[in-house]
This record gives sequence, structure tokens and C-alpha cells, in this order.
Amino acid sequence: MSSIGLIGLGVMGANLALNLSDKGYALSVYNRTFALTEQFMAVHAQGRAIVAADNLPEFVASLTAPRVILLMITAGRAVDAVIAQLLPLLNPGDIIIDGGNSHYPDSTRRWQELRAQGIRFVGMGVSGGEEGARHGPSLMPGGDVEAWPVIREMFQTVAAQVDGVACCQWLGEGGAGHYVKMVHNGIEYGDMQLIAEVCHLMRHALGMDYAAMADTFALWNQGRLESYLIEITSQLLRHKDADGSPLVEKILDRAGQKGTGLWTAQDALEHAVPLTLIAEAVHARMLSARKDERVAASQLLGKPTEPVPENQRQAYLEALHDALYAAKVVSYAQGFMLLQTAARQYAWDLPYGDIALLWRAGCIIRSRFLGDIKASFAREPVPQSLLQDPFFAAELQQAESGWRKAVVLAVMQGVPAPALSSALAFYDGYRCANGSANILQAQRDFFGAHGYQRVDRDPALHFHTRWGGDGVEEQLP
Repeated sequence: MSSIGLIGLGVMGANLALNLSDKGYALSVYNRTFALTEQFMAVHAQGRAIVAADNLPEFVASLTAPRVILLMITAGRAVDAVIAQLLPLLNPGDIIIDGGNSHYPDSTRRWQELRAQGIRFVGMGVSGGEEGARHGPSLMPGGDVEAWPVIREMFQTVAAQVDGVACCQWLGEGGAGHYVKMVHNGIEYGDMQLIAEVCHLMRHALGMDYAAMADTFALWNQGRLESYLIEITSQLLRHKDADGSPLVEKILDRAGQKGTGLWTAQDALEHAVPLTLIAEAVHARMLSARKDERVAASQLLGKPTEPVPENQRQAYLEALHDALYAAKVVSYAQGFMLLQTAARQYAWDLPYGDIALLWRAGCIIRSRFLGDIKASFAREPVPQSLLQDPFFAAELQQAESGWRKAVVLAVMQGVPAPALSSALAFYDGYRCANGSANILQAQRDFFGAHGYQRVDRDPALHFHTRWGGDGVEEQLP
């Protein structure tokens, strides 16, 4: 009998199965296409306590009670279809875990529907890609809290570990786990876009070759920018094609996306959270898809100017370093702002400090300063934003000059840097005690009589001025 069953033997499912097996768990596996199951068993399962099933009744019957079933299948209708097939075979108290990239409203719905039938549902975000799944991913479980004592030891054992702490902690009811994973992926979009923009500036504004760029990222990875994405960027910039030229130069500049970044940006709009950097990262991918238009526009509208002189390169590299670091801080600040807003709406008690620790290893956005984010949420009282935390406020003030210099470089050289510049605009807007929205409110009141509040009156009172008439101000009911 197996202690866990896994459905879906794609790249992630197969590697998680092997990870579970390495940690001593007997498991049963099932895939809709049995040929893939046979291949997995022949190549990977020899000598392991892994049982293959060619139908769901046989699969379910091989599991000890309460049954724990992990779904590693394509998000969406496929998850609902498999759950519907499993339900007649399960007993109250059995546990279904969705480890795919499901949208959190779907996880909330499944949690509610299955709870009514006595089945404990968990929506668990899994990050780290193929390598993480095989050797230790970051896991973000949420759903039916009664399932957590049953699965806790198993998944904290297979998760990545940092200083003896597992990158797997319970996050809350309903869709909380997949919500945190969605925000993780949104921050990932932002991080990747920031790095891509810095690479573009290095290449086209500073005239650096790929070897020098690779060396720079390798050096940066030894300091406060240390992270998985910085590390792999150095490696991919150094990789050669068969003809000896840099492979990245041959890769078409049209980015794909699976939707999680878009979900994050849409959710931020619905919750009125200014997630500007991540939204720009999503828009940048959309613009990259218009390759033919961009090629035509480059011939019509001209190309960027010549790179800056080489003797100025080092100063600009230092500026790019500071800009990348500062914008990265803004990205995380916006992400946690969204998490805090959603937690209030959905009554989740999200452990923000633990979330930062979940992302220290096993996942794509793992980086050095996640420990500093944990420290911020351990303060009493907790700062309203990471930008108001003493540590990060000092870091941003130190980086500000270089940040501005990098954005000016992009503007003057005609190199697009939407994420770097939008992060700076957010920073300036966030620290602006008296902004420009008073003009917006006056405009809205002029053409639509929407009313406004006054800084010298009770904020509960609203007023309207007859701008185009006698100019009299009146208090609205």
C-alpha cells in the first residue's frame, strides 16, 4: 500500500514522484496515457517503492487511508474532470491536492465544493521548475486546514530547506496557497523583466559584449543582488551556439507567457493595488509579441543612438546595479502590498514573514534579501510597506542616485526600460505627500459633478463647485 498517489507524470509530476521516493515515501502513480506511465516505470522506477496503475479504481485502491492524492496536471478543466472521476472512489476524510498552476478562485471553489462532500482539498503552489521538483521545491499549500496535519511532514520533508527550515508552510484556507503562488509568479515576471532591461542597456547603451555582461552578472551575484535569476543570467549570457557565437543572440525576442503574471496584474486592478512594475512586465511581453510591427517601426522611426563612450561604462554599470536592486525592492513591496490587501478581503491570516522564507530556496525568485523581508515583518509594529521599513528605506536612499542615472541613460539612448522607470515613478509617487490627484478631482468635479474633499475641512465632507456657472461651492449631502 502506498502513502501517497500522484496523478500526472509530466516533467514536474515525474520529478516530484522521484523526490518523494528519495525521501522514503511509497507511492502510486497514474497518468491518463498509460504509455507515459510505462516509460516512467521503465526508466526511473526500478528498485523504488513505486506502484503503477493503469486505471483510477486500481490507483485509489492502492492507497492507505486517509488517501492522499496529488494532482500534477494542467490547470483548468482537466483538474475538475479528474476530481469528478475520483469522487465516487473516495471516502470522507480523503485528501486531494492540486499542485498545478491553478487560478486561486478555482481553488476556492473546489475547496468549498469538496468540503461539502467530506473531501479535504488543498491547493498547493509548487515553484522551482524541474530542478526544484526533483531536489526540493518551494511549496505553498492552502485549503482545508484539517488536511495539514496529515500532509505536513511529507511535504516539508520533500521541500527545499534553508538553515533547517522547510520552504513549505501552511498559508490559509480556500485559495490562499495558489494566491501566494500567483503573486510569486507576478514578482517573477517583474524580476525577469528588470534583468532583461539591464541586459538590453548593457548591450545597446553601453556597447558591452556578452562575455563582459556575463562577468558583470557573476560579480553582482556575489553581493546584495545574489539570486537564482542573476546566477542563471550570467550562465546563459556565456553559453555559445554551435558556431561559437552567443546563443542568446540567436533567440527570437518574442516572449511567451502562461497567464500567471496577467492574473496578478488583473487581480491588482480589482483590488485597487498599484502593482505598476508587474503590470509593465506583462505589457512588455505583450509588446514583444508584436515582432513584425516592431521591425517595421524601427525602419520608419529610427534606431537608438550610439552607445556611450567606453570610459563612462563603469560609472553606468554601478548605476545599473543600484537601479536593478532598488527596482527589485519595489517589485517585492508591491507584491506584499497585494498580499496584504487580499488577506483583508478574504479573511486570510497570511504569515508574511514565513512567505518570504518560503521563497528563500527551491523557487525562481529566491534571493538574498528575502531574509531582510522576514525581518521587516518581525518588527513591532510592522511597517505599512517594505518601503517604510528602516532597512529598505536606507537601501533605496543609497541607491536612488544610480537608479535615476540608469533611467536617464535609457531615456537618452532610446532603450526601452519600462519596469525600471515605472518602479522609480512608483517610488516617487509613494513618497509624495501632496500629489497631482487634486487636479484630477477638480477635473472630475468640473465635467461630472463627482465632488471633492478639502484638506482644510472634515474628510467625511464632500463638496461641488459650479465651475462653469457662478463659481459657488456647495456641500454635497
